[in-house]
Amino acid sequence: MSFPRMVRVRQTFDATRVNDIPGEVERQLATLALGKTVRPGQTVAITAGSRGIANIAIIIKAACDHVRSLGAKPIIVPAMGSHGGGTPEGQRQIIEGYGVTEAFTGAEIRASMETVIVDTTPQGIPVHFDKHAFNCDHVMVVGRVKPHTGFVGPVESGLHKMMLIGLGKHEGAKIYHRAILDFNFLEIIRAVADVVLKKCRVVAGLAIVENAYDETGMIAAVAPSEFFQRESELLTQARTWLPRLPFSSIQMLIIDQIGKNISGTGMDTNVIGRKYNDHAATDQDDVSVKRIFVRGLTEETHGNATGIGLAEFTNSRTIQQVDRKITAINCLTGGHPTAAMLPIACDTDREVLAAALPTLGLVEPPNAKIVHISNTLHLSEVLISEAYLPEIQKRSDLTVLSGPADMAFDAEGNLHPVFDKH
Repeated sequence: MSFPRMVRVRQTFDATRVNDIPGEVERQLATLALGKTVRPGQTVAITAGSRGIANIAIIIKAACDHVRSLGAKPIIVPAMGSHGGGTPEGQRQIIEGYGVTEAFTGAEIRASMETVIVDTTPQGIPVHFDKHAFNCDHVMVVGRVKPHTGFVGPVESGLHKMMLIGLGKHEGAKIYHRAILDFNFLEIIRAVADVVLKKCRVVAGLAIVENAYDETGMIAAVAPSEFFQRESELLTQARTWLPRLPFSSIQMLIIDQIGKNISGTGMDTNVIGRKYNDHAATDQDDVSVKRIFVRGLTEETHGNATGIGLAEFTNSRTIQQVDRKITAINCLTGGHPTAAMLPIACDTDREVLAAALPTLGLVEPPNAKIVHISNTLHLSEVLISEAYLPEIQKRSDLTVLSGPADMAFDAEGNLHPVFDKH
């Protein structure tokens, strides 16, 4: 079978970014005048989540430095639901993998899966909160604000989600995801957040918004009374900066790697157009992708292949990387069991393409519209098939770097990644 020839292109996105990250964290937190509330000698729990947030170790260290400047003691708490296999050791390993270590931050890490039930929502839902965070005098919620991969609302993934799922740990994540199947998402997130803000001594939020180049675009310190309004505003900005695929209609999307450090669903459903349906675009999606081929998992995801079930095709190497237990725990906790289902797998990438291309319809394989990306976070440089060339010529935001050229396979019949180190 003949395959399409590929063209390397660069996309141009808004490149707004924070250059002095420690300085910006200090400036933002200073606006809250936390010294009026946080007393010398008190403890402040600072959340560290499981996502691969740019500069997260630097941001958390700067937050710790600010707490120390008040004469207080920062305590880092891994804040994630079922990630890391739902174990304290696994969750600590995840944040340390991002550089959030005791040696770097100068702060103690206290990891536990134990929670305290602090109250019950009007819907009868018990509100779980991390034991170590609850035992501290204050809590600072640190998190990235961005569109959620499954839910839609004025707040999606950010400070509110960190209070629910992150600080709710495995038990909280399980009950909240179940409740969201019966109640409105916004209703649940606001009810639980109201309890947390009233009962758990949250003193501040530190919100991060990234640009389309996976860089820190904005850092905002937020007073607890302003969490909802400010997060809503930041979500609007995050949507504007979200990296996007170069075309809205794609017959096959090839993804080098998926992982929890990339997105909650391994690959961002806002980017690939499968937020509302695992295997087809809906009227609410901005992108329509007919087939997805996943080539591997990130090292940072530690075998968690959540989201693999959104793809139709993969290879044997990827299947061997999957930790079935960890993946199942995460997908069951999130109420998304289909995200753990395994796609059709072939031994080599060449075999995958030979099997997948005929499923695209009447288009002949060399003329198929294919986009090959590294992952859904890094989309500034991608490979696209020759069939897109007429569209490229009309676009000022796309620059051809090289090609067209034949698809590049290694001696084993596997594609070279978009960013080939060799």
